[in-house]
Amino acid sequence: MNGTKQKLELTWIGKDKQPVLEPRILIEDPEKSYGDKTAENMLIFGDNLLALKALEQDFAGKIKCIFIDPPYNTGSAFKQYDDGIEHSLWLSLIRDRLEILKKIMSAEGSIWIAIDDNESHYLKVLMDEIFGRSSFIANIVWQSKDTPGNNATGIAETHNHILAYKKTSWFQPNLLARNSKQLANYTNPDEDSRGPWLGTPLTRVEYRERDYYAIKNKAGREVFPPKGSSWRRPPDKMKELAADNRIWWGKSGNAEFPMEKKFLSEVKEGVVNQTWWPYEFAGSTRNASSELKGLFEGEKAFDTPKPEKLAFRILELTTKPGDLILDSFLGSGTTAAVAHKMGRRWIGIELGEHCHTHCLPRLKKVIDGTDQGGVSKAVDWKGGGGFKYYYLAPSLLKADQYGNWIIDERYNADMLAAAMAKHEGFRYQPDAEIYWKQGRSTEKDYIFTTTQFVTIEFLDKVHEEMKLDESLLICCKSFSKACETRYFNINVKKIPNMLLGRCEFGRDDYSLNIINMPVDDNAPDFVPPGPKEKIQKKTRASVPDKQMVLFDEEDP
Repeated sequence: MNGTKQKLELTWIGKDKQPVLEPRILIEDPEKSYGDKTAENMLIFGDNLLALKALEQDFAGKIKCIFIDPPYNTGSAFKQYDDGIEHSLWLSLIRDRLEILKKIMSAEGSIWIAIDDNESHYLKVLMDEIFGRSSFIANIVWQSKDTPGNNATGIAETHNHILAYKKTSWFQPNLLARNSKQLANYTNPDEDSRGPWLGTPLTRVEYRERDYYAIKNKAGREVFPPKGSSWRRPPDKMKELAADNRIWWGKSGNAEFPMEKKFLSEVKEGVVNQTWWPYEFAGSTRNASSELKGLFEGEKAFDTPKPEKLAFRILELTTKPGDLILDSFLGSGTTAAVAHKMGRRWIGIELGEHCHTHCLPRLKKVIDGTDQGGVSKAVDWKGGGGFKYYYLAPSLLKADQYGNWIIDERYNADMLAAAMAKHEGFRYQPDAEIYWKQGRSTEKDYIFTTTQFVTIEFLDKVHEEMKLDESLLICCKSFSKACETRYFNINVKKIPNMLLGRCEFGRDDYSLNIINMPVDDNAPDFVPPGPKEKIQKKTRASVPDKQMVLFDEEDP
């Protein structure tokens, strides 16, 4: 051994390469938002990795359930790669998303990922690494096809996997309501006043000396457990059960073996879920196709859509009304539609144009109450609620014709202030009265962004308004050298220089459309170089006689 600490992990080509994501802001398009204007539900159009990064600051630790159905690695999108590269690319792209998804999950939260056999076992090991093996909940085997299919050869694949992981030990799954078949097992042949009951054996297939004894049945006959077995209850407990009329000896009272009566009124309100989900329980892809045809006049939009019943089962198991749900591979909008019908809050992210052709109209129909397919009747859905539509802001910086990084001209004053707050780890919360308090990171730490030249006079004016325990970061396009060291509690930085070297600007697509990705694995990710540090001498200037304008259209 060379003394290096070793660990069990999954390795692949390019695992050590990860994108340095730009924290974008989200912009609402009121024309596409729908229904209740106060609704918290979010439909986001854009690359899902960038969108997750945009959500990370505000939603860290808040998502109760994540259900995603990422593109399966069937190999058809990787024809120009060999097998090792194929798996490596898919794992890298999934890994980058899982790491952010874990951060935004609540302590009681869980994540459920639909996947097929091509990558399920790789994904299981990857999720063990990210979430920890102790966080594994279950591998649900979902019977996604109710028939083998006409094109099946060899052994027909009629199932998918759903890998489930929890954030912490605080996760507690809900019990499932008993169905009519399960309820039918509870009867009341002796008309007990406590209601229906289920008989359970009082013998165990194991000999225990203490629990091998005779008991009298209703006919007065002494009965011993079968040879090699014993009673499930010790003598004192058995007497208590008999005294409370909780032992059933059959209608004649002379049965060979007694049963203990378990009353429906005393058992748990539901039953524990299982890892086998047949199509009768969770729907099939054929059900899902029918649901979409009903919504979109017979169009076929997806080859393998997920049925509403599947999303319903997951949300039924993991959430309660009002909980926050996220699907970052929204597809046709199934998860959002079901979450809405079940009274959950939701966030859906989709990059494809079907965000507009399918997700938007589908969710509008849900809100209008005209979507009566899927689980609508089961949950008695009549309509209501709303959502806000967002899109990702463009990259904050772009290269000009000379290769210099400049602020994208599409950023107005408010967008720039919000973007800078996010880049610096502040929450954008403009103060209604004090203009330079645009955002805060702590109760006393603020940020102010302006495109105007910052002078000593302006700095002195702001400092007069600050309290002794307050601190301020000023981000501006240019400033007087003397401002750098004017006050210990005011830090002045220049944009865009202060941002260079931090993240990948100008990149809008981290999608799983892997066929469009560069083949060169050795090519490094491009990150703009940061500015060289300069040592400034401390200077002072006079007090201003006027307050500066916040934003200007041009540099001074």
